Amino acid sequence: MPVRSERVAVIGLGYVGLPLAVGFACAGHDVTGFDIDHWRIDELKGGHDRTGEIGTAQLSKAKLTLTDERAPLRDRGIYVLTVPTPVDGDNNPDLSSVLAAAATVGKALRASRAQRPLPIVVLESTVYPGVTEDVLGPAIEKESGKKRGKDFLLGYSPERINPGDREHGLARIVKVVAAETDAATARLVVLYGSIAKAGVHVAPSIRTAEAAKVIENAQRDVNIAFINEVTMIFERLGLATEDVLAAARTKWNFLDFRPGLVGGHCIGVDPYYLAHCAAAAGHTAEIILAGRRINDDMGAWMADRVADAYENAPGPARKRVGAKNRKRSSTDAAPRTLVLGLAFKENIPDIRNTRVELLMSRLATRGHRVEVHDALADAGDARAQYGIELLQSLDAVSQPYDCVVAAVGHNEYRALSDADFARLVAPGGLVADLKGIWRGRALPKNRRRWEL
Repeated sequence: MPVRSERVAVIGLGYVGLPLAVGFACAGHDVTGFDIDHWRIDELKGGHDRTGEIGTAQLSKAKLTLTDERAPLRDRGIYVLTVPTPVDGDNNPDLSSVLAAAATVGKALRASRAQRPLPIVVLESTVYPGVTEDVLGPAIEKESGKKRGKDFLLGYSPERINPGDREHGLARIVKVVAAETDAATARLVVLYGSIAKAGVHVAPSIRTAEAAKVIENAQRDVNIAFINEVTMIFERLGLATEDVLAAARTKWNFLDFRPGLVGGHCIGVDPYYLAHCAAAAGHTAEIILAGRRINDDMGAWMADRVADAYENAPGPARKRVGAKNRKRSSTDAAPRTLVLGLAFKENIPDIRNTRVELLMSRLATRGHRVEVHDALADAGDARAQYGIELLQSLDAVSQPYDCVVAAVGHNEYRALSDADFARLVAPGGLVADLKGIWRGRALPKNRRRWEL
């Protein structure tokens, strides 16, 4: 039975929106992809996706209209909003991109002809329960001059894209959908069912679907925070965290989380949305916020452990740069430190909300001269977001470093050769393996190792 073709507009063509737009187009829908960044549109029209989620062949195959103009958004049957939902400087939800998308859709609806069935506006961004109906809906009404329920309907289908994860791509992820009416929900089931081969789950309400998404990431955050905290405990006890976890995971129901830096646009942000919603309902989210505090502090904690390990080197190879609370003398040598990886996770170029930047800042505070290389991240993005100049190539390194820190487990770093280590790490230098990517690996002579 052929799938009903919908006229779809995808608002926002990042890690989430572009795969959706391409998926819908390849499934036979009439798709317009919109992004306010004309450079992004030009790059996609040229067949290049800097996120690495969509290949050139797949992008060229999709019959997809790409635009930064608003006129092509008129008379669409379904609008899918995939815009960022970060937090502000006080960790409160920042819904400015949702409101901007609402204004874009509102203008399109104002210019559109009356439609039957009614157009549906679907939010995919992670939010707290109530945003779709209490924030997005009124904003669209204000801009469009039209009434929700009479002229348009609302829906919600949380994004579940895991950047860089080829095993759990869009087709293999169960899509959760919800809408205001049974008929609208049925349309969303057909639309998303045309690309989600893993199936579609219908939530009983939009608020239920919003809540389901926000707790997915909050749950991971709390679990990682637990492992990060026990890592801090084990360090004081002189135990190797990985050895403890290797023993514990032999039990069938042990949850296999690993210590690390928790950044990115989801796990490091979404718990604050849930905590905000809880506070508005009169409840203090104690476990959720405790987990956030632990994970937010992990970059500084790791940097201190690396600096301590470097300073506590035995013998003449040690370069004392000063422990905390000790003033450095003019004769103290500042160690040159190379941090490998700036992305918020392995094998992707995404540096949004990366915690590696905090690691670097703390190392600098401890007296290290820090340089950073990332095998995948865009140098322009690093400069624009953090003022960081990335090393262009490890092959061009001419002078070895006193300390090399594996902050992100990119495959390129896992594959470093013995010759690479000998060239990058000075004799007596420290290899700090935060990700366990070189566990059990023999290092060249006179190179020291520190790991969790």
